[in-house]
Amino acid sequence: MLSLAEISDRLEIQQLLVDYSTAIDSRRFDDLDRVFTPDAYIDYRALGGIDGRYPDVKQWLSQVLPNFPMYAHMLGNFSIRIDGDTASSRVICFNPMVLASESEKEQVLFCALWYDDEFVRTPQGWRMARRVESKCFQKVI
Repeated sequence: MLSLAEISDRLEIQQLLVDYSTAIDSRRFDDLDRVFTPDAYIDYRALGGIDGRYPDVKQWLSQVLPNFPMYAHMLGNFSIRIDGDTASSRVICFNPMVLASESEKEQVLFCALWYDDEFVRTPQGWRMARRVESKCFQKVI
């Protein structure tokens, strides 16, 4: 049986994962400062992105994502493992993205991926220290 502390940690980490998606989908990239550690490593290469430290990836996101008129993240299958002041998780994400188009026919890029994340407890709460994407599939319709 989970202790109240373990339940609290799991819920805080799950909320952090949701906060990431909300910041991205709302295009509030500065909100990511409360998700990642300042030196977090992020790897988006599996779906054609970049990898690097958080400040560089945040800047890249703010430049690239406005090219998509609409997109959304839906998370599920939260698998969270806590070990003291560190934790890891594996979460599936379904991420449809509308492609910019000159024609009237809209195309949507359907992405399915896994997020493999590592977390650390900080004085401000849990923060993501590492995020690596793994591709499930990508399809344009």
